[in-house]
Amino acid sequence: MTRPRRTDGPPDRRPPHGSPRPSRRHFVLALPAALLATGCAAPHRGTGRPGDPIVLTLLSHYASGELKEALRGPVDEWNATHDRVKVRTTAVEFTDLLTTFMVRQAAGQGADILHPYCLWNGQLVRAGVLRPAPAEHAEEIRRGYSAAAVGAASVGGRVYGYPTELQTYALYYNKRLLRAAGVDGPPRTWRELEETAYRTTRRDRYGNTLVQGFGLSTYDDSTTVGQTLALLNAAGGAFVSADGRSTGIDSPAGRAVFGLEDRLVARGASCPGVNVYRAFPSGQVAMVISAGWWTGSLRSQMGADYRDVGVAPLPLPEAGGTRATLCTGFMLGVNTASRHPREAWEFLRWLNTERTAAGKGAVATRMSALQVSAGSLTGRADDMRALLGAGGGKGAARDPNLRPFLDALAYAVPEPNVPGAQRAKSLLRTNIEALWTGRRSVEEALRLTRRQVDQEVARAW
Repeated sequence: MTRPRRTDGPPDRRPPHGSPRPSRRHFVLALPAALLATGCAAPHRGTGRPGDPIVLTLLSHYASGELKEALRGPVDEWNATHDRVKVRTTAVEFTDLLTTFMVRQAAGQGADILHPYCLWNGQLVRAGVLRPAPAEHAEEIRRGYSAAAVGAASVGGRVYGYPTELQTYALYYNKRLLRAAGVDGPPRTWRELEETAYRTTRRDRYGNTLVQGFGLSTYDDSTTVGQTLALLNAAGGAFVSADGRSTGIDSPAGRAVFGLEDRLVARGASCPGVNVYRAFPSGQVAMVISAGWWTGSLRSQMGADYRDVGVAPLPLPEAGGTRATLCTGFMLGVNTASRHPREAWEFLRWLNTERTAAGKGAVATRMSALQVSAGSLTGRADDMRALLGAGGGKGAARDPNLRPFLDALAYAVPEPNVPGAQRAKSLLRTNIEALWTGRRSVEEALRLTRRQVDQEVARAW
């Protein structure tokens, strides 16, 4: 949902969101010819003779493992039941996906159907890569998906594609570590969060940390920025303003989040240099904020110890507040350069809206069944409840830890996707890390982030 590279889980899990640096609109023109030649050959589109089928190409990051196999199923079904239009998939690793979109577009070799990380949508729209969804498709998307999913797939109020994988953020906690510290359950407020973090932190006699109370981590953009933006949303704040021209990080909500993180690090409850994706499964972190994809990896890694893992909604600054959290996601859209946009949209409608038997009595869209089979979610809450209730997915139906992520679809806030969003996210990460390492104060980090991000999102792309 990035996605910086994850190495914590099985190799076929999707990488975290957000590691590739953003490509400037014209940057691709300066890339070496070798990159254009590597894996970028023009896709076969048939001979062009009357009667030949149209061949649509679909470019995604489902390059290996369970997601590659999961996508193959519906594509093979389509090709077996449609004579006039065929679909051919191609994939690259997530870390190469944005650059590949831009390079192939500049070379006139763009795929018909693209599967971008929604953070990039503003940049891809500004670069003329994504085609707006036709009115009937846009209406279907608005009607069938959660508001967060629709927002992630939209730019400037226009829908550009069908949401696919969606990730919401919640609080993971180790039940055993909380019990050992005399804590009855997960925190509901930030005050309880701090108290629980300090009570669960453990050190040896030399002062070395054995257990972090709360896992802040500089591991990647998804971890560093994702947990911070989730807390910012929970506090009623916003990273980028509604008009997309400035940042709202330097606000009371932003100061509250940065202040909370600063105190946790200063008092030794958080050690940002530790990789939480390894430390939490081994019982070295009591609590951490992350996205729903992690449940599948934790089940696989921890075995019987997974029974110690609980998931709860994000704590709120004050009891009784309005819930909010972060939502990240991907979508399938159609390239402006596609010669067959009508056929491409029809395939996407079939894949993402047409319901079919999904096993054990469940009826759901093919994309929702695909995602649940790989341990993920879509923005169709009705599909998710049907599939999880019927026992679909990688142990998901028996796992109550997925429920908070499903419930969060109703109140999650999509990641901002203005043209400079990827660069803005990287700038925010740099300043968060400077705060955590003591190189900047809360006020300095907020002020510098505001100046840098305002300049990035306000400039002409």
